[in-house]
Amino acid sequence: MLKIAVLGAGGLGKAAAKIIGMKQEMRLVAICDQSGYAFNPAGLTCPTSLTGLTTPTENDSIGEIIKLRDEIDGIFIALPNLPNEFIPNVLKRFIEAGYRGVFTDALKRTGAMELMFELDKGLKSTQSTYITGAGATPGLLTAAAVIAAQSFVEVIKVDIRWGVGISNWEEYKATIREDIAHLPGWTVEKAKALSDEEVSKLLDERNGILELHEMEHADDLLLERVGVVDARDKVTVGGVMDTRSAKKPVTTTMTLTGKTFDGKISSHKFLLGDETTMAANVVGPALGYLKRAKWLNEHGIYGIYGSTEFMPAVVK
Repeated sequence: MLKIAVLGAGGLGKAAAKIIGMKQEMRLVAICDQSGYAFNPAGLTCPTSLTGLTTPTENDSIGEIIKLRDEIDGIFIALPNLPNEFIPNVLKRFIEAGYRGVFTDALKRTGAMELMFELDKGLKSTQSTYITGAGATPGLLTAAAVIAAQSFVEVIKVDIRWGVGISNWEEYKATIREDIAHLPGWTVEKAKALSDEEVSKLLDERNGILELHEMEHADDLLLERVGVVDARDKVTVGGVMDTRSAKKPVTTTMTLTGKTFDGKISSHKFLLGDETTMAANVVGPALGYLKRAKWLNEHGIYGIYGSTEFMPAVVK
């Protein structure tokens, strides 16, 4: 059984705790956010263990998890991706501490993922294995694009359109700030600096809807990395988030268009069921990739890889 730590106790972190609690092959032993952390080698009970987090020394919850590194086999990083350097810097701390284990994340932005791949040598030095971009997009939908590409001798374009519905935006504050950063005229720094009141006002002005186009999503980097596309501009990502309703405003779809060996132009489509939530489509694949990272690690394959390079395993 893999002993798992979740970094981040927001909407995705709480969902991860709940899903891990349903698995036989994984046990949640640690979780943290900026307010505190919880640890129990026998396993944390969700959600009761997430309500009374221990206040960390020196206001450093991640540091407390690092101290427990010998008790942890794998780590799912569900932290805010703001700024781009944040998650790469968290990983650097684990490398510097000599942690040997496996990681996955739900990283989105291309710029942040480029920084992650620069840490490959450090991960190899500690004999750790990391699969990045292991959520829904990038992740589940990007991996589906790799499979879809097999029908074609040339991929013309990959278009990902997602729909997310949440009934209470405060459950996913970090995710919504990340999405605001993709709006025209916005930057990561401006979105990070928003107060909760300012976010609420912005959402009110838009009737709770965020519609995004031409997002800086690392699907482009990951698909280029494995040769599905020969240029990143062949990959486009956009979507619609409704922050006032759990119902998806649009169906999440990955469409890959290509040319077959006999000259035909066609498209494959991969649709996600409207009843599946963002949390289900992010956390499920992330845990599957975490199990795959463990398998790779056990076979002496260390370093950092993208979710397009391997299939996720099924966590029983």
